[in-house]
Amino acid sequence: MAAHEITLLSRPGCHLCDEARAVIAAVAADLGVPWSERDITASADDLREYGEMVPVTLIDGIQHDFWRVDERRLRKALGQSSLPGPPSAPEGRRVGPKSQPDR
Repeated sequence: MAAHEITLLSRPGCHLCDEARAVIAAVAADLGVPWSERDITASADDLREYGEMVPVTLIDGIQHDFWRVDERRLRKALGQSSLPGPPSAPEGRRVGPKSQPDR
Protein backbone atom coordinates (compact mmCIF):
# COMPACT_ATOMS: atom_id res chain seq x y z
CA MET A 1 0.00 0.00 0.00
CA ALA A 2 1.31 3.47 -0.88
CA ALA A 3 2.15 5.76 2.01
CA HIS A 4 -0.48 8.40 2.73
CA GLU A 5 -0.97 11.16 5.26
CA ILE A 6 -4.28 12.41 6.63
CA THR A 7 -4.83 15.98 7.79
CA LEU A 8 -7.92 17.02 9.74
CA LEU A 9 -8.80 20.71 9.46
CA SER A 10 -10.81 21.70 12.52
CA ARG A 11 -11.70 24.55 14.84
CA PRO A 12 -12.28 24.77 18.60
CA GLY A 13 -15.81 23.94 19.78
CA CYS A 14 -16.72 22.00 16.64
CA HIS A 15 -18.68 18.86 17.62
CA LEU A 16 -18.44 17.44 14.09
CA CYS A 17 -14.65 17.83 14.38
CA ASP A 18 -14.72 15.66 17.51
CA GLU A 19 -16.57 12.94 15.61
CA ALA A 20 -14.23 13.23 12.61
CA ARG A 21 -11.18 13.07 14.88
CA ALA A 22 -12.39 9.79 16.41
CA VAL A 23 -12.95 8.16 13.00
CA ILE A 24 -9.65 9.40 11.57
CA ALA A 25 -7.68 8.33 14.66
CA ALA A 26 -9.18 4.83 14.55
CA VAL A 27 -8.62 4.33 10.80
CA ALA A 28 -5.12 5.81 10.92
CA ALA A 29 -4.14 3.56 13.85
CA ASP A 30 -5.60 0.49 12.14
CA LEU A 31 -3.78 1.16 8.87
CA GLY A 32 -0.60 2.66 10.28
CA VAL A 33 -1.20 5.93 8.44
CA PRO A 34 0.14 9.14 9.99
CA TRP A 35 -2.31 11.94 10.63
CA SER A 36 -2.28 15.45 11.99
CA GLU A 37 -4.76 18.13 12.90
CA ARG A 38 -4.68 21.81 11.92
CA ASP A 39 -6.77 24.51 13.61
CA ILE A 40 -8.11 26.72 10.82
CA THR A 41 -8.49 29.67 13.22
CA ALA A 42 -4.69 29.97 13.29
CA SER A 43 -4.58 30.98 9.61
CA ALA A 44 -6.62 33.69 7.90
CA ASP A 45 -6.27 31.78 4.61
CA ASP A 46 -7.53 28.50 6.12
CA LEU A 47 -10.37 30.31 7.86
CA ARG A 48 -11.44 32.01 4.62
CA GLU A 49 -11.19 28.82 2.54
CA TYR A 50 -12.58 26.24 4.99
CA GLY A 51 -14.54 28.28 7.56
CA GLU A 52 -17.97 26.90 6.66
CA MET A 53 -16.78 23.39 5.80
CA VAL A 54 -15.09 22.07 8.95
CA PRO A 55 -14.22 19.41 9.63
CA VAL A 56 -12.32 18.96 6.39
CA THR A 57 -10.30 15.82 5.69
CA LEU A 58 -7.25 16.04 3.45
CA ILE A 59 -5.41 13.01 2.12
CA ASP A 60 -1.91 13.84 0.97
CA GLY A 61 -2.89 17.53 0.98
CA ILE A 62 -5.92 17.03 -1.28
CA GLN A 63 -9.46 17.61 0.02
CA HIS A 64 -11.24 14.30 0.52
CA ASP A 65 -14.31 15.16 2.62
CA PHE A 66 -15.97 17.87 4.64
CA TRP A 67 -18.59 18.04 7.44
CA ARG A 68 -18.57 14.28 8.07
CA VAL A 69 -15.99 11.51 7.75
CA ASP A 70 -17.32 8.23 6.41
CA GLU A 71 -15.06 5.44 7.65
CA ARG A 72 -15.69 3.15 4.68
CA ARG A 73 -14.97 5.94 2.18
CA LEU A 74 -11.82 6.98 4.05
CA ARG A 75 -10.52 3.40 4.10
CA LYS A 76 -11.22 3.06 0.38
CA ALA A 77 -9.34 6.27 -0.37
CA LEU A 78 -6.40 4.95 1.62
CA GLY A 79 -6.43 1.73 -0.40
CA GLN A 80 -8.01 -0.63 2.13
CA SER A 81 -11.65 -1.53 2.66
CA SER A 82 -11.87 -4.33 5.20
CA LEU A 83 -15.18 -3.31 6.73
CA PRO A 84 -18.06 -5.72 6.25
CA GLY A 85 -21.02 -4.49 4.28
CA PRO A 86 -22.46 -4.32 0.81
CA PRO A 87 -19.96 -3.91 -2.01
CA SER A 88 -19.61 -0.45 -3.46
CA ALA A 89 -20.66 0.25 -7.02
CA PRO A 90 -17.71 0.47 -9.39
CA GLU A 91 -16.52 4.00 -10.11
CA GLY A 92 -18.24 5.57 -13.11
CA ARG A 93 -21.42 3.51 -12.85
CA ARG A 94 -24.86 4.41 -11.62
CA VAL A 95 -26.53 2.17 -9.10
CA GLY A 96 -30.13 1.11 -9.61
CA PRO A 97 -32.40 -0.87 -11.89
CA LYS A 98 -31.50 1.22 -14.97
CA SER A 99 -27.72 1.00 -14.50
CA GLN A 100 -25.82 1.30 -17.71
CA PRO A 101 -22.03 1.25 -18.03
CA ASP A 102 -20.53 4.61 -18.87
CA ARG A 103 -19.15 4.67 -22.39
